[in-house]
Amino acid sequence: MSSKVDGIVPSAVDVAVCGAGPVGLTAAALLARRGLTVAVLEKNASTSDEPKAISIDDEALRVFQQAGIVDAVLDIVVPGTGTRYYDSSGAPLFHARGAWPMRFGYPFKNPFAQPDLEKVLVKTLGALPNVALCFGTEVTAVEQTTECARVRTSHGAQERDLDAAYVFGCDGGRSAIRQMHGVAMSGRSHSEVWLVVDTTGDPHTERYAMHHGDPDRPHVIVPGMNGRCRYEFRLFDGEGEAGVVPPFDLIRRLLSHYRTVEPEHVERAVNYRFNALVADQWMVGRSFLLGDAAHMMPPFAGQGLNSGIRDAANLAWKVADVIGGRLTPAVLNTYERERRPHAAATVRLSEQLGQIVMTTSKRVAQRRDSLIRLAVDTTEGRTYLEHMRYRPPQHYTEGLVIDTHHAHLVGVPVGQPLVFDSAAHRLGRLDDMLGDGWAMLGVDLLEDEWSGLDQVISAFDAATATVTTRDILPHTGRRVLIDVDGALRRELGGYSGRFVLLRPDRFVAAAWLPPHSPAISTQLLRWSAHSLAVPAAI
Repeated sequence: MSSKVDGIVPSAVDVAVCGAGPVGLTAAALLARRGLTVAVLEKNASTSDEPKAISIDDEALRVFQQAGIVDAVLDIVVPGTGTRYYDSSGAPLFHARGAWPMRFGYPFKNPFAQPDLEKVLVKTLGALPNVALCFGTEVTAVEQTTECARVRTSHGAQERDLDAAYVFGCDGGRSAIRQMHGVAMSGRSHSEVWLVVDTTGDPHTERYAMHHGDPDRPHVIVPGMNGRCRYEFRLFDGEGEAGVVPPFDLIRRLLSHYRTVEPEHVERAVNYRFNALVADQWMVGRSFLLGDAAHMMPPFAGQGLNSGIRDAANLAWKVADVIGGRLTPAVLNTYERERRPHAAATVRLSEQLGQIVMTTSKRVAQRRDSLIRLAVDTTEGRTYLEHMRYRPPQHYTEGLVIDTHHAHLVGVPVGQPLVFDSAAHRLGRLDDMLGDGWAMLGVDLLEDEWSGLDQVISAFDAATATVTTRDILPHTGRRVLIDVDGALRRELGGYSGRFVLLRPDRFVAAAWLPPHSPAISTQLLRWSAHSLAVPAAI
């Protein structure tokens, strides 16, 4: 299969990814990492030159690590420190940084330019023999059978059909894939108009976003790399309409408080209305919706792109395990069940932040400032705000999780602290030590307690390790992961005395005491393609 960016559509692949934005390219990278053949179909002739998304969080960088491309991505990001919020008069209120620095192995919130990211992803994917990058290729129809999805494409005057086991619709808010399947979106579009301007040669050097809650002119500033900076300003009646190119005089006036700007400093300037929408259905047969095709949100939580990357991280390994014969196809129904609640909650948070932080009511702004000052004067309130505990947690209560009456232990992500691997005799991040697939961990357990788990370990092709959260080195022939700075103990100390089955996306699928291994094994094997005779409870 061709790996050049040449528009030549192969006749068959494992997955057709429709859309070559950051979400589609990330999904392709994750699928290719797992050995699948992938065609990326993009109607535009090249990647975008518009810096739309501007922030990658630590969870997204972890996903790029899982795709094997994080080092290339780190070349184009600023290691960020979160968001600073300002009151009505421009005084700082608090700085939101997250609870645990580097919990997922990377800085918390990282400015970047979307064109740079897309170029890095295309360059990386273009070097892979199992990926075809087909620019200038429009998807005109998707026809599904019980065996495959037939994707009809048009490249200039040439029409070509592509058979794929699955189709990923990563083609943005106006998704053609979503429309082809007749899927509607629920929610609302906001009437407020915002000017978004991306500039170069900017004097800002901060490594954090700045949200200014000035009711006279709510605005956001996000400095980037090498003098890039994004400004977002709320517009008022008579200043501009959505979709209309803003006049340079308006840009100059709004930026004058921060810098002198000339036309050559403006990379992009647009007037936007923000949407808060979620697709009514994320899976139609063999087709899936990801990113803006599945959900759109205002930018005030900085989670639009990051939510799309979470979609890719949730779905790619499931599809790979189904195609690879490890999981039954029924598990693909869990994609929407797991991702929709968190995406919808993030959409709501983005709306709420816009209404509260970016209010144009002086009365609401004064009340907001007073309440926040009262909160930050208390330990509990400061922790709530600075650790961003107002963000919806990622916690799967249904899907590929086993409920063992300890709901707080399952369906949650495990961070990736530095650990020492007794078998490899080296120090490294947890994900690198465990590899790309499933992992079975015995936390502070003895070797004889592993009996009876061989079938599960084999069915999921799971890596295994003993984890010690104590200051001991167990006598065992099994690999031992050792805490080196307290972070591994913090992540897994609550699981002491239990087995923990980690999914490839590093969410906890199950956690149980050794006497419960037979019952848990029976439930887990219902997910396995090797046990299709057992009724699936998914």
